[in-house]
Amino acid sequence: MSTAPALDPACTALVVMDYQPAILALLSESGDCEALLGHVEGAIADVRTNGGTIAYVRVGFTETDWDAIPAVNKSFAPVARHRVMHHEDPATAIHERLAPQDSDIIVRKIRYGGMSTTDLDQQLRERGITTLVVSGISTGGVVLSTVIDAADRDYQLYVLSDGVADPDTEVHDVLLHRVFPSRAHIIDTAELHALLRAG
Repeated sequence: MSTAPALDPACTALVVMDYQPAILALLSESGDCEALLGHVEGAIADVRTNGGTIAYVRVGFTETDWDAIPAVNKSFAPVARHRVMHHEDPATAIHERLAPQDSDIIVRKIRYGGMSTTDLDQQLRERGITTLVVSGISTGGVVLSTVIDAADRDYQLYVLSDGVADPDTEVHDVLLHRVFPSRAHIIDTAELHALLRAG
């Protein structure tokens, strides 16, 4: 039984980050993709049914974005050099199983964090969102960056343990069990379902 506080759907957003074919492909060897998609698909349906908000974050670059990345950026300079993850490439679209609806928030980012290069924080606050349920790939990239940033912005945070994954399972486990609990409640999709109904 979860000890996390119940969720008020009116103030809650499920943030679905980097669920894009190009990024899911990084997990293909572990065989987690189908299970992850199923968990997040169910979470989206639960949050929608209970009147919560869905916010999608995807990574994708324009020519201008690539040109602005400095050579000293260890993570993103290779992306610019090889001109990968163009924002119009179908591989950077949100996975079709998690397709957004017109009322959802959708932002495009050009760095790790879901908020650092987007107006996600502003859009959430305009809707009165104070609580985030975080899902995403990868745990050591977008999830880590967004959890730290959102904690600093005073959101009440939940991380979906079965809605996050990383190609490096050791990094994933350390973050989920040692780092995130000081900033967020760690729940799975079954607990999310119960917490939404209890709210």
